[in-house]
Amino acid sequence: MSARTAAKFASSSTLLLTLTLLAGTVHAQWTVTNLQPVGAANSQGYGVSGNQQAGYSGFGFASHAGLWNGTPGSWVDLNPASASESYAYGIFGTRQVGQATIGGRPHASLWSGTAASWVDLTPAVAWGSTARGAFGTQQVGSATMFSGVQRAALWSGTAASWVDLHPAVATGSIAWCTTGARQGGAANFAFTPHASLWTGTAASWVDLHPAGAASSFVNGMHGAQQVGIAEIGGSQHASLWSGTAASWLDLNPTGANVSYATGVFNARQVGFASYGGVYHAGLWNGTAASWVDLSGLVPSSFSDTFAQSIWSDGTTTYIAGLGFNTVSRRNEALLWTYHQSMIPLCVADVVSDGVVDGNDFVAFINSFSVGNVSIDPVADVVPDSIIDGNDFIAFINAFAAGC
Repeated sequence: MSARTAAKFASSSTLLLTLTLLAGTVHAQWTVTNLQPVGAANSQGYGVSGNQQAGYSGFGFASHAGLWNGTPGSWVDLNPASASESYAYGIFGTRQVGQATIGGRPHASLWSGTAASWVDLTPAVAWGSTARGAFGTQQVGSATMFSGVQRAALWSGTAASWVDLHPAVATGSIAWCTTGARQGGAANFAFTPHASLWTGTAASWVDLHPAGAASSFVNGMHGAQQVGIAEIGGSQHASLWSGTAASWLDLNPTGANVSYATGVFNARQVGFASYGGVYHAGLWNGTAASWVDLSGLVPSSFSDTFAQSIWSDGTTTYIAGLGFNTVSRRNEALLWTYHQSMIPLCVADVVSDGVVDGNDFVAFINSFSVGNVSIDPVADVVPDSIIDGNDFIAFINAFAAGC
């Protein structure tokens, strides 16, 4: 079962709850909002950027790509007029990406907040295509050739901008996410997926496949980190990389049968883990031991819950996902909101080990030296998408306070 197909999902109104975070050392206030639109048969949240969420809802027997602004009533139907169905998988700023089915074929799709804004990204040489992630002016996904080969794809807003990322010796590939500078996904070798990283060209491909893994996949990325899954000992394990196969870290929580990491933002990872066959949405802070179970925040009518993506402005963190509502017997889109301004996270703990020391100082200086939030956002302590003196001062103050 893949991270995108492990879905049965969840429930009622907005809840205000308190969660003990990171082994009881930090308490933060959360709200959970059910985004299920009125009249929809089901819904699923996949992407989040700012206070907007992208996903899809079922109407009749068809799914419609859609956009929320934090409430069920804010739902905007993105389904193009010519499409029989559509799905939104990612969002960045005011743009959403996904796919629309037209004439029985999937078409990689780009929207700017309305159905009328739909842009078909399918390359002229492709039978079909899908878009899975976006950052800045970039979109990524795959194009399926008439030969049946799926090839990782990169776009810059138009079908004509398509760049083929498919590694020369791979039997198939897909790009799932991008930071604007790098793209992540998977490439198949003898039909075995290997977690993959690119920097804009097929020739730039880097194999992230961990030693000893049966398969691996990158699902999300931000800054210098990539997240996904690796099959270890016959089970899927949530995984974290920092640009190389040797950097792989196993995020599988203690006691979990399987786990999946689906999104990352500013060194916080989200996904889900199965305990006794029940999926629990969760949050990590760079290690398996840092796992925080988010399923306890939703109403008891939910069984399985799934976190799919994360975004933060430094004050508020949003996590989009879904859950299975055992009362309505359907999947329902969910939004977890973490109000960091109430109890701020420790920005000086850059390496996220629970201690503020010289390792954090060195890590901050390294990120500050890069000076590009698209490549390494850690030094953007004042979350304005610019790394400058204000960030340096804010970090020094936090470091001196020791959190």
